[in-house]
Amino acid sequence: MQRARPPLHISPTMMETKVGGITDVPTGSENSTKYEELARFAVQDYNHKQNALLEFVKVLNVKEQVVAGTMYYITLEAIDGGKKKIYETKIWVKEWENFKEVQEFKLVGDAPQS
Repeated sequence: MQRARPPLHISPTMMETKVGGITDVPTGSENSTKYEELARFAVQDYNHKQNALLEFVKVLNVKEQVVAGTMYYITLEAIDGGKKKIYETKIWVKEWENFKEVQEFKLVGDAPQS
């Protein structure tokens, strides 16, 4: 005879997080050192591969996805030829292997004038 299992409790927070889903980082944390370092890494990688001279300015938005490691989707601002522009990058990180790779880096458009 099997014992009855207690009911499974799923909190509202657990309901919002989809396994493998892309989630926003908490507001304000996009300016953390961790995300800035990843954004700078992506800009340096782009500069090296494209023989470009982009200059990192700031992180605008970050999303994360749990994969075999973590995929970071970062929207950033960088200066290209004296003009501020918006870029999106996708960076795959496996911290336990000391692995970090830029999967995608693309221009979105000009930054709004401030």
